[in-house]
Amino acid sequence: MSVFSTFFKVSVLCTITTILPLRSSAQHLESGLNEPMKIQRIKSPVKLDGLSNESAWEGIKSLPIIMRAPNFGSEPSERTEILLSYDDDYLYAAGRFYDSETSKIQATSFKRDVWNYTTDNMIIVIDAFNDNENAVMFMTTPAGTRTDVNILNDAEGAPLKNVNPSWNTFWDVATVCNDDGWFTEMRIPFSSIRFEERDGQTVMGITAFRWIARKFEMDISTLIPEKFGFWGAFKPSQTQDVLFEDIKSHNPLYITPYLLGGLGQSNELNDTETAYKRTDKFVHEAGLDVKYGLTNNLTLDVTLNTDFAQVEADDQMINLTRYSLFFPEKRLFFQERSGNFDFSFEDMNRLFYSRRIGIHEGDQVRIYGGARVVGRAGPWDIGFLNMQTENFKALPSENFNVLRLRKQVINPYSYIGGMVTSRIGNKDSWNTTYGIDGIFRLFGDDYLTLKWAQSFKDNEKNQIVSLEPSKIYVNWNRRSNKGLGYNLSYSRSGDDFNPGIGYERRDNYTRFGDRVHYGWFPGEESKLHNYQVFFEGITFIRNMDGNIESSDIGLGWEFETRAGSSGSISSRQFKENVTELFSFSDDADVPTGSYTFYVIKSSFSTPKGSPYSITTTVDAGSFYDGRRFTITLKPFIAISKHLQLEGMYQVNRVEFPDRNQKFTGHIGQLKTSVFLNSKLSLIPIVQYNSAIDEIITNIRFRYNPQEGHDLYIVYDEGLNTYRQREIPVLPRTNNRTILVKYNYTFNIGL
Repeated sequence: MSVFSTFFKVSVLCTITTILPLRSSAQHLESGLNEPMKIQRIKSPVKLDGLSNESAWEGIKSLPIIMRAPNFGSEPSERTEILLSYDDDYLYAAGRFYDSETSKIQATSFKRDVWNYTTDNMIIVIDAFNDNENAVMFMTTPAGTRTDVNILNDAEGAPLKNVNPSWNTFWDVATVCNDDGWFTEMRIPFSSIRFEERDGQTVMGITAFRWIARKFEMDISTLIPEKFGFWGAFKPSQTQDVLFEDIKSHNPLYITPYLLGGLGQSNELNDTETAYKRTDKFVHEAGLDVKYGLTNNLTLDVTLNTDFAQVEADDQMINLTRYSLFFPEKRLFFQERSGNFDFSFEDMNRLFYSRRIGIHEGDQVRIYGGARVVGRAGPWDIGFLNMQTENFKALPSENFNVLRLRKQVINPYSYIGGMVTSRIGNKDSWNTTYGIDGIFRLFGDDYLTLKWAQSFKDNEKNQIVSLEPSKIYVNWNRRSNKGLGYNLSYSRSGDDFNPGIGYERRDNYTRFGDRVHYGWFPGEESKLHNYQVFFEGITFIRNMDGNIESSDIGLGWEFETRAGSSGSISSRQFKENVTELFSFSDDADVPTGSYTFYVIKSSFSTPKGSPYSITTTVDAGSFYDGRRFTITLKPFIAISKHLQLEGMYQVNRVEFPDRNQKFTGHIGQLKTSVFLNSKLSLIPIVQYNSAIDEIITNIRFRYNPQEGHDLYIVYDEGLNTYRQREIPVLPRTNNRTILVKYNYTFNIGL
C-alpha cells in the first residue's frame, strides 16, 4: 500500500513543479496566437429563407475559407462563403455554397441528427464558454436537416468517444438549392448555447466549415493543423476566438408536458411453471419536463414521471469476453452538456454512468422525477443531478445524486476538479463515491491526467486510509497524429472499489498501457492522405496474487486515402489467466487455466463520402485453446434523401477441437429510414441474435413539426426463433408493445 501511495504523491508533486514554471510562458503564448475576431452585428431583421440576400447581410464579410482536406492549405475547389453575425438574441450563420456541378450535390437524408460523410453540409462548432474542452455543434445539409452535437474532452477519441449526437436544442435553419449551388441560413438562440459575459463582452471559440461529400473535401475557416487528423476540425481547443458585445442574457422557460398510451403484452411462466401465460397491460401515463435558464450560463432541468418510450433500442452484441458490455446513453434528459458529468478512466470505466439510473438488467425502472443543473458559475463548470426511482423487483426505491465541479488552472488547457456521487435505497442499501482529478497541458501537445477516487458502501470496512476502496489513474498523452504520438497510462483499482452509479468493467486489478505511434502526411502527390504504424500493449495484473490476468500486445498499420477510404491491419498476442469457467453458450465454454493465443485483426472501408459504402472487419486466429474467426459487414445505401438502408451482419465462429466444442453466433441488423420530409419519418429496425435465439423489432414513427413538438408511435416485439430450447416450450413472442406518445413544448420568455 505504501508503494502506491508514494507513487501517487510523487506524481502530483512532479506535475505541480513541472507546470508552475511554464505558467507565465504558456499564458504568453496563448495570448498572442488567438486574438479575438470581431464580427459585425445584424442591423435589420433577417428573413430566414436560406438565401442571405436581404439588406441585413449587406456589409457582412465572409470568413476566410481554406481547404483542410484532401489538399491541406489549398484554395477550395468550389466558391465558398460563410458569414457570421448576431443581434441581441441570436447568432446567425449563412452559407453560400456555389457548385460547378449542381447535379452532383449530395443530400442523402431528411433525418433529424443525420451525421455521416455522405451528405454535403455546413457545420458550426461553438465553444460557448471558451474553455477549450467542451463545445456544441450545429450542422445542416442541402435537404435543410438539423443536427446538433455535444462535444466534450476536446473531441479526443472522436468519433467513437467524446461526441454526443443524441443532444438536442432549439434552433432554426432554412436551405435553398438552385442552379448556382446550395444556400443556407442558421438562427441559433444564445439561450440554446449559453455563454459567459464579462463587462458586456463575451468571447466564444468558433470554427465553421463546408463539407463536399463527393470530393471528400473540407473547407474551413481556421486552418487547424493536420496532426490532429480529420476530427481535429471539431476540437474546441482549435477554434478561433470571436468577440460578441452587449448580447443579452435570457432566461427562457420551456415547459414540455407529455401524454402516453398503449398496450403491452408479455408472456410469463404460470405458478406451476408448466406453461406460459399472456398478460395484457394497458398503459396510460402523463409527465412533465421543465427547462429554465437560471442565468445566462446555468440551466435547470426538472422532470416528473420521466418516460423514455421513444428511445431507439440498443444494438445487439455477442460477448466473447468474461466481462460486461458497455452500451451508450441515448436518453435525451441526460444529454445536455454531458461533458460536465464526465469523470472517465480507461476502457470506458467512469464514476458516473447514467444508464445506472432507470435501467436494471435491461429492464426500465420508473423514474418518479428529478432535477439537473448544468453550466458555469464564476470560474467553475458545474454538473448536478438528483433523481428518484420506484421499487423494482429486488431493488428498493432509490435516490441518485451527482455533483461535478471543474475549474481552469495554470493555462487555458488545464483543469482541476472533483465529483461526488451517492446511491441511497435505505439504511442497508447505499453507496457513495468521490473523485479528484486534474488534466494539465505541460507543453506542446502533451497532456498529463491524474485521477483519484474512493467508494464506500453498506456492509464494507470503508477505510479512508486504504487503497482497497480506491482507484488511481495516471495518463500521459501526446495528442498528435503526425510524427511521434503516444497514450501511456497506469491505473489501479482496489478490491472494494465499487462506484454505485458508475461503470467498472473489472475488479481489483492494476493496468499498464496503451499505445505509441508514428504518423505521416505524405502530401498531395500521394493517394494516401495519412498513415501510421503503431504499437499497442495493455496488461492487467491481479492485485490479489500479482499474476497477469490479461494482456493484449500488437503491432499494426493504419491509413486513410484522399478519396475517403480507410483501413488497418495488426498482429496481436493475447494472454488470459482464467480463474473461473465462463461460457459463450450451452455448447462452448472456457475452463480455468492460462492461455496464450494470436490474432490477426484487419478492417477496410470503401470511400465514406459515397452514397454507397461498406465497412468490413475481420478477426482470425487462435483463441484460448481453440481458434476463432469473426467477420463483420456494415453496408450503407442512400437511395435518396427519402430512403436509406443500413445493415450489419456479423458471424462469430469459435471452435475448441480438443474438447469437441464449438459455438457459432450470428448477429444481423437491418435499419430502414423512410422520410417524407424533415418532419415526418418512419424507422424500422430488425435485429437477429442467434446467441439468444431472438428477433428484436423496433419501429418508430415520428412527426416533428418543430423542435419540442413530437408525436411518436413506437412498436416493439421480441420473437423467439427456437422455442424448443427450453421446457416448457417458449412462447412465440416474449413481449409486444405499441405506444403512442405526444409532447408539446411551451416556450415562455424567449
